[in-house]
Amino acid sequence: MSNRSKQITKKVGMPPGTILHVGLHRSEKAKIKMLCYRGDNWVENEFDQVNELIKQRDTEEICWIHISGIHVIDVIENIGATFHIHSLILEDIVNTNQRPKIEDNKEYLYIVIKMIHCYDNKKVEFEQLSLIVGHNYVLSFQENENDTFDQIRDRIKSTTGKIRTKGSDYLAYALLDCVVDHYYIALEYLGEKIETLEDKIMLDPKPQVLKEIHTLKNEMLFVRKAVWPLREIINALARGDSLLFKEDTLIYIRDVYDHMIQVIDTIEMYRDMVTGMLDIYLSNVSFKLNEVMKVLTIIATIFIPLTFIVGLYGMNFKYMPELEWEWGYPAILLIMAVISGCMIIFFRRKKWI
Repeated sequence: MSNRSKQITKKVGMPPGTILHVGLHRSEKAKIKMLCYRGDNWVENEFDQVNELIKQRDTEEICWIHISGIHVIDVIENIGATFHIHSLILEDIVNTNQRPKIEDNKEYLYIVIKMIHCYDNKKVEFEQLSLIVGHNYVLSFQENENDTFDQIRDRIKSTTGKIRTKGSDYLAYALLDCVVDHYYIALEYLGEKIETLEDKIMLDPKPQVLKEIHTLKNEMLFVRKAVWPLREIINALARGDSLLFKEDTLIYIRDVYDHMIQVIDTIEMYRDMVTGMLDIYLSNVSFKLNEVMKVLTIIATIFIPLTFIVGLYGMNFKYMPELEWEWGYPAILLIMAVISGCMIIFFRRKKWI
């Protein structure tokens, strides 16, 4: 049983709201980054303890607090107590098997989505990202320290960035848009992998290629499972169901929704291509087998009359006049050669060979 499965089993029978990390075992410490901005001013700090964060947080500024390491339960509990986050939501934050969803608790909005990474073009990896969007703050919870939001931090620090003039809803949009942009990077990698496999299938369909197709098919299944629910989340935000998102931000949310439609359409197209690749592989292997069987059948067919002649004169009857003939052996060889040549010419005219 895997470590993740054991953790899920431990939760059986526990009361609702029990905060238990479910995911890959990690030993590194949690890191807390806080970036607050208002007008032309911004301040960035990094903390190890939640208490230090509370002392330096200005409630009048827009604050983005990013927590790397949801496996540290004490940090999650302290953050939850500071911002009055419900225990059920904290339970979902530390559960990396959580399905992407959105919950509106009036005072804040809880969003959980899946991030897709492609490191060194080796494989696709998934990571859970949870967002708590309040009136003047955004909390982001990430599994590990591989922070992919550096560009957003640069935009906040830049005086020309539009994000500095907007509220927490626009910051949440920027984070969602960044996640969706990384979907395109993963899809580009998958597209290249599909093209490479197609070439292998057509040139040399080895059994190893079948294993690669099966692995790619599983990857596409997990990608679809991670991405598809985000469409519902973005659509709910675009409808303006939450009062935390202002009208001027909804137009940007609709743009992300359009991107999500493109991503999902691409995923569905890739899934159909992978399914078709499996059929092409089996057809190609069957075709090669048929070609081998055709050659063997032609060879066997040519040898049928020759075998008959050899068997006939191999019976060693005493009264067979050809056996005593001086030119009998060369004549039989010539007849066998003529028969073989005629059969080959016939097969070529029929385009069997």
